[in-house]
Amino acid sequence: MRAYIYTRIFFCSFLLCILQACSSIFGLPSDPEKPTMGEVTSSTEELKTLPLPKEKIVIGVYKFRDQTGQYKPSENGNNWSTAVPQGTTTILIKALEDSRWFIPIERENIANLLNERQIIRSTRQEYIKDADKNSQSLPPLLYAGILLEGGVISYDSNILTGGLGARYFGIGASTQYRQDRITIYLRAVSTLNGEILKTVYTSKNILSTSVNGSFFRYIDTERLMEAEVGFTQNEPIQLAVTEAIEKAVKSLVIEGIQDKIWGKAIDSTTSYQALINEYKREKEDNNGRVIGNRYPGNYRQKVAVFANVEAQKVRDDYVNPKMNIGGKIGMKYFLTPNFNVEVNGNYFTLENKDIVKRNYYGPEVNLEYLLFPKYRFSPYIYGGAGAMYSKYKPQYKGQFGGGLEYMIDNNFSLRASAQYDLGFKDNWEGLINGKRKDQALRFALGINFYLGNK
Repeated sequence: MRAYIYTRIFFCSFLLCILQACSSIFGLPSDPEKPTMGEVTSSTEELKTLPLPKEKIVIGVYKFRDQTGQYKPSENGNNWSTAVPQGTTTILIKALEDSRWFIPIERENIANLLNERQIIRSTRQEYIKDADKNSQSLPPLLYAGILLEGGVISYDSNILTGGLGARYFGIGASTQYRQDRITIYLRAVSTLNGEILKTVYTSKNILSTSVNGSFFRYIDTERLMEAEVGFTQNEPIQLAVTEAIEKAVKSLVIEGIQDKIWGKAIDSTTSYQALINEYKREKEDNNGRVIGNRYPGNYRQKVAVFANVEAQKVRDDYVNPKMNIGGKIGMKYFLTPNFNVEVNGNYFTLENKDIVKRNYYGPEVNLEYLLFPKYRFSPYIYGGAGAMYSKYKPQYKGQFGGGLEYMIDNNFSLRASAQYDLGFKDNWEGLINGKRKDQALRFALGINFYLGNK
């Protein structure tokens, strides 16, 4: 008994050592970390590389707040924590400093500043009575020629979600992702006449990913082995807000240069054209962007020809059906970007090992629905009817299927699909037995060629 207990203790200790080693391998935190400087985003670097102005612009920010009123989503009851950080004014002021185009002045807590200046005046009047009165006066506060207004106006959760997983004999792995989105508006207002000089808006996707692996299997009738590993990574919302604000400040600077609203700050000896051209190219690219940072294009033409290689297996009244290789060639015509009519000719082999083998050829007509016609990658489904001809009596059937298509370029695409054929009668192989009609399953790989150029 003692030997058994000692063996179990040794095994548990050994398992803990392995888990600790795996923790280091996968980069899992195991020790406290020291405080560090804040992360520098790619937008921060872009701000700091802007050409310097001839004269900095004094600018005021009274408030730049969360206007969404949204709370963090919670699976267990209510959560009264806000989804967006509440210190966005501070983040904006830091971005203005990093751009080196502005002199931000304190306006968010101006009451504190005025109170402190009043305390300084009172102290000087009381304790420095014999000093010169001119030395007691404080310098005037800076006033802003431009005010910045706006805020975080939208936080959209779960705009894109998805995942992938597989499990075989107790061994499995899966991955999941989720995208949220934050949107920011920023406007410059003239304090001279209240005119809104410029308004810009930016958005940033927030990505969360999860990867998991597991092992679950009975070693024998009384022993079960189970293991799990996984990690989740959530992009910090604060960094996403920072990047969006920094992008908005950069856009404001460039559009202000382009529209000549910065006055004396623009240096006539500096060429801003390269910066403006780069910004224009980015705006042109952005015209084709949709939610999820996807850039759909009009890839598919009205007419396409295709060819498939198929693996085919019949499900009929005989035993031992055998898989064979066949093929299909055809043409598609798009009625709309999503729907097309397909006509094809195909070659099909029906075989039950050592019993029957028949070769069929014939036409099919299908109506196909393409889910994302303007994206490179799109799933599709289809259905229709067809005929099978051989030296025996012709057979008729219906079929339906689906698959995935990936555009290699504007004319070529690769396809993978599965099709299920359902006979109208039970005599494909010449035998009628039972109530089930003859059927067949096909798996295909093929290529499409779209006629024409975009």
